[in-house]
Amino acid sequence: MRATYIYGPGDVRVIDAPEPTIQKPSDALVRVVRACVCGSDLHPYHSMSPSPEGVSIGHEFIGVVEETGSEVTTVSTGDFVIAPFAVSCGTCEFCRAGLQTSCVNGGFWNDAAVGTAGGQAEAVRVPLADGTLVKVPGITEATDDALLASLLTLSDVYGTGWHAAVKGGVTDGSTVTVIGDGAVGLLAVLSATQLGAERIVLMGRHEARTDLGREFGATDVVAERGEEGIAKVRDLADGGSHIVLEAVGHMPAYDQAVGIVRPGGVISRVGVPQYEDAPVGFGSLFGPNITLTGGPAPARAYIEPLLPAVLDGSVQPGKVFDRTVALDETPEAYAAMDSREALKVMVKPR
Repeated sequence: MRATYIYGPGDVRVIDAPEPTIQKPSDALVRVVRACVCGSDLHPYHSMSPSPEGVSIGHEFIGVVEETGSEVTTVSTGDFVIAPFAVSCGTCEFCRAGLQTSCVNGGFWNDAAVGTAGGQAEAVRVPLADGTLVKVPGITEATDDALLASLLTLSDVYGTGWHAAVKGGVTDGSTVTVIGDGAVGLLAVLSATQLGAERIVLMGRHEARTDLGREFGATDVVAERGEEGIAKVRDLADGGSHIVLEAVGHMPAYDQAVGIVRPGGVISRVGVPQYEDAPVGFGSLFGPNITLTGGPAPARAYIEPLLPAVLDGSVQPGKVFDRTVALDETPEAYAAMDSREALKVMVKPR
């Protein structure tokens, strides 16, 4: 089969890889219908150590079950499924608490510890299929492209944006600032809108993206960064934002969040941090009683609650996809997202 591997910074290739097989009774094999490139995939694209043998990549996919192990009971051959970005058993204490990203038996895609490969491929072996996969009745490979795109966002970016808003405590009447106009930031805007936020300030400077942010419910857009951006948001939000959703992961975004949040407010981070240390002491968070929360979204916990509105079309998170490529064109998808020529690229294996 064809699968995407990364060999070093900027070096993504689509190669012939072994066809996945059932290895354990709890496995399922999924033929991928749609996959995509995530903003977090650009982190290794920028900085991974060169690997002569390459490593598989990709963690967002939807598809059709082709085969199941003898112990799998929740999905069957022919079922259309969503695969969240974390593998989870569904039965441990963390899974039962809705924190599948901390599953004691699971892990992530491209994870040697659980023997997983990447989702930017023609097919994927899914360990712990009963806990991981979510069946979607009535959907097939021939389903409308726009709906497939929205279903694909439930594997990661929609759930991650929702997680940011939920952990931030967004409710009716909230004032929220979203830092970042990538797919996660835009879907954090959509999520904040769904949860009843009254004012949503989107910090971004790419007009096509911020226009989509306005469509999703942003009431204000701030293109400025640094101290100028902080001052503008504080002015718009009457002295500071009650809730800040940080969807970037770089240190300047964290600094902006600290500068924007008002005393007693909340910073919810879901951008994968590309730094080890961040100020949390008296002068930054402790003194003004600011809560710092967030983390990797347990997307599996959010798929079923968010699914009905996606299926009936009342929300369309798939609008974050602005380009579709064939699997063999995946390297071009990385380059387009890296250069900001594309917001988020969907991959169509067949």
